[in-house]
Amino acid sequence: MRNSNKFKAAALAAVIATTGFAVATTAPASAHNHMEKKAEKAQPNIVEAAMSTGVHDTLVAAVKAADLVDTLSGPGPFTVFAPTDDAFAALPDGTVAGLLEPEAKDQLTTVLTYHVVSGRVPAAALSQAIRSNDGSYSFETLAGAELTASIDSHGAIIITDAAGRTSKVAQADVKTTNGVIHVTDGVFLPG
Repeated sequence: MRNSNKFKAAALAAVIATTGFAVATTAPASAHNHMEKKAEKAQPNIVEAAMSTGVHDTLVAAVKAADLVDTLSGPGPFTVFAPTDDAFAALPDGTVAGLLEPEAKDQLTTVLTYHVVSGRVPAAALSQAIRSNDGSYSFETLAGAELTASIDSHGAIIITDAAGRTSKVAQADVKTTNGVIHVTDGVFLPG
C-alpha cells in the first residue's frame, strides 16, 4: 500500500509539472462550484479584455465612439479580430481621426463590426474550416461583408478583407466570458 501511495503522489506531481494544473481531490463539491463561479467572474468580457492589454487603446476608443461597448460586453458570444494600436497606426494618415469624428459614426460602426463574427470561433475550428475548404475559408461578419481566412507557410492564420488586404492573427484564442479574441496585425476595411 505504501508503494501505491508513492506512485499516486509521483503521478500527481508529474501531472502538475507537465500541465501547470493542480488537482484538488478533497474539496467538497460546493467549494468547487464556488471556485468556478469566482473564476468565471474574474474572466473579463471582450471590452474589458481589450481595455486591459495596453495595445488596444485605439480599438477601445473606436468601440466607445461607435457606442458598441454594451453590445460587445453583452452575452454574445462573439469572435473579435482585434487590431493592435500599431495596426491602426499603419493606416493612411488621418484615417483613424476621421473615423472617430461624430459624423463618421456609421462608417466606424461598419468598420468595427467587420471585425466581429457571431459565435465563438476558436483558432482550431477556423484552421479546420480552412483545411476542409481547400486552404481558404470565407465567412460573414456582423457588418454583412465577408472575410477570407487562409494559413501561411509558417502556420499562421491570415485574414484577407474585401479589398484584398491581408492581416495575420498574431495571437489567437484570448478567452473572454462572452467570446474569443484573435489579435491581428492589421485593420480590415470593407471595400
